[in-house]
Amino acid sequence: MTERIEGTDGIEALFLETRNWGRTAGFLQGLGFELEFETDHGSGLFRNGGGPYVFLVEVPEDRDPGLRVALKVPDADAFRPGPGVEVVEPFEDTHYGTREMTVRDPDGRVWSLQAPAKK
Repeated sequence: MTERIEGTDGIEALFLETRNWGRTAGFLQGLGFELEFETDHGSGLFRNGGGPYVFLVEVPEDRDPGLRVALKVPDADAFRPGPGVEVVEPFEDTHYGTREMTVRDPDGRVWSLQAPAKK
């Protein structure tokens, strides 16, 4: 069994890109997600119970929509990535009240780690 790295605590969110915000928002609502808030630039946050939230953002037609997983980290200062984790960007404060780190897995996929902002 693989040892669990202290500091990660499950999935926090899915960052979902779409070419049509309204259509995909309707799809999520049809699956039982509720819109918590919508921005004025084609993005918004959806929740369904106590699980991970979905942050939906519209991207231009010439861009392939992507999906990124964000893992929950209770304490950014205490977190130390284990072997095989390439840090792309260390923890930084975001404009939306969290701290976020970006890492890459062995297959080249980018993941986010999200922690509460410093108090």
